Amino acid sequence: MADFGGSDLEAFRAEARDWISANFPASLKGQGNPMMREERARPSADQEAWRKAMGEKGWGVPTWPKDYGAAGLDAAQARVIQQELARAGAYNPIGGMGVMMFGPTLLEYGTEAQKQQHIPAIVKGDLQWCQGFSEPGAGSDLASLQTKAEDKGDHFLVNGQKIWTSGAQFADWCFCLVRTDTAKKHEGISFVLFPMHQPGIEVRPIQLISGNSPFCETFFTGAIAK
Repeated sequence: MADFGGSDLEAFRAEARDWISANFPASLKGQGNPMMREERARPSADQEAWRKAMGEKGWGVPTWPKDYGAAGLDAAQARVIQQELARAGAYNPIGGMGVMMFGPTLLEYGTEAQKQQHIPAIVKGDLQWCQGFSEPGAGSDLASLQTKAEDKGDHFLVNGQKIWTSGAQFADWCFCLVRTDTAKKHEGISFVLFPMHQPGIEVRPIQLISGNSPFCETFFTGAIAK
């Protein structure tokens, strides 16, 4: 892509408009992001094609660094992409907890190895994340959380329960707050990552009065985190 400065946004706008016209499937016009729905069906071929196109372009998270597969654009260029998506009746197919919460945290505080491992898959929408924060006895009062992680040297062994884990039934990975020191109420909390598809993790969707299940109870019994 050409390096557009602030004085050449219209040239960038023309490129964005042409690219969206060439890559956005007409069958999806006017539809919302299926990831944002409470109940999700298997993506259609057009939905998958659109996700892959935006992911490869790096425009799902356009201002994230190029080093991890994003576009590395400035805020003005990112606004142009949003405007041109709206103009075309298109949606951004890259989203979820990985984009909204975990990715920005990892970019700010993670190691380079962690960024290289996790950020590219978030940029492309290849993997979905859920957060493990609230517990039955510790909602907004996270200092009271009881889910424990025992240090085993090269990994942590996680035991406990989380609740209101949005989209846990669809998630590939979880970023989770756990207790690693019972003697320190606040300082004894750690932030760990682990794959959801492993023995020792049970997800139970919570059915609402609407019949949908956007939230879950999640149980950990000897789950492995690093």
